Amino acid sequence: MLKETLTRRGLAGRIASGLSILGCGGALLTRGASAQASDSGVQKLNYDGKPADGTQMITSLIVHNGLIYISGQGANDAGNVQGADIETHTTKVMNNVKKLVEAGGGSMDSILQLTVYLANLDYYDGMNKVFKGYFPHGGPARTTVAVAGVPGHSLLEINCIAAVTRK
Repeated sequence: MLKETLTRRGLAGRIASGLSILGCGGALLTRGASAQASDSGVQKLNYDGKPADGTQMITSLIVHNGLIYISGQGANDAGNVQGADIETHTTKVMNNVKKLVEAGGGSMDSILQLTVYLANLDYYDGMNKVFKGYFPHGGPARTTVAVAGVPGHSLLEINCIAAVTRK
């Protein structure tokens, strides 16, 4: 049984290596690693990086399998924001994202993918102006979409996935 399992893992690794040339090996390896992870490997954390108490409807920070998952952060998530312009809202949101990523063991440079939900596409340039300051070494893969509305009267909401870079 052990020999059969090792043989399958070796085959999956060789297949993933071959597929990585085509740009899709990572998905196979991630899927295999996730299938082997136990529920106990999921860490639900609060804004300070300490274990969440389980009473939250939404957990802002989850760490699993070397990845940090940050839930949607709006400008009003951690109290009211002063100012109604997109630059102020973007700064507040990015500061929330930065705090959570760092609490999970990552950095702004370890953010792999980020999704921005704008309350109005007219805010795109103002958001980008602020956004660039948080990624001086180049930004992550990003998707930006305009939506009908964002909770809490925020002008945008951002969620992301980052890699754990320190314990």
